[in-house]
Amino acid sequence: MNPIKAIKLMSTKNQRAFTLLEVLIAMSIFAVVLSMLYMAYTGTFRNIEETESQADLYQMARIVLERMTEDLESVYMVSQQKASDDEEEVDQPTRFVGTMTETESRRLDTLRFASKAHIFFDVEEPYAGTAEIVYYVRENSEEEGGFTLYRSDKANFGQSEEEGSGGWILSDRLHAIQFTYYDEEGGAHDGWDSTEETFKDKLPSGVSILLELADRNDPESSVKFMTGVTLPMSRGEYEEAS
Repeated sequence: MNPIKAIKLMSTKNQRAFTLLEVLIAMSIFAVVLSMLYMAYTGTFRNIEETESQADLYQMARIVLERMTEDLESVYMVSQQKASDDEEEVDQPTRFVGTMTETESRRLDTLRFASKAHIFFDVEEPYAGTAEIVYYVRENSEEEGGFTLYRSDKANFGQSEEEGSGGWILSDRLHAIQFTYYDEEGGAHDGWDSTEETFKDKLPSGVSILLELADRNDPESSVKFMTGVTLPMSRGEYEEAS
């Protein structure tokens, strides 16, 4: 055979088209690679969103617990208030009332007390006296099964409105909140009322706070945070209003 004809014949064989099977195999490999790239891409963004959500959750918990700690460390108790010379009635003594509330197998406690940690927004007429602070919970209308934690801060102590009025939001991702009160002997109590005989005109020596916040990316799960606060005034004599 002529060498030139042999070379042309081999070249013609090498230039034949892909078979249908080869095309299908190539498309399958391309689809697998593309799906792997898409999964890696979406997984990266999912991890970023989860990380940001967790960071927001921890930041919110830090703010709530720091606010509560400062309020409780500045707690103020008056065992007996005297009327002034031009007043006939005696004001009610300040009180420290912690109430255990259980809803849907989770604790949603409330707490009311007097504190020097009043936050004022009127720069022209700042108030530096005693305020009544209330922590209370209301159901979140925007999220099914969710709750919102409020902090009420009223300067007109002794003339407080009903619990649950006013206040500003501490957290709109509340799952549960639990206060535990400790007496001077270290005994733990789920509730505390300084207006009743058991704890008459007394403050707990310490309060532990268990805060549980819901994860918006996973409504079925929540993250727990805990801290403890020592009440300095519980170790000293209570003041009497003049």
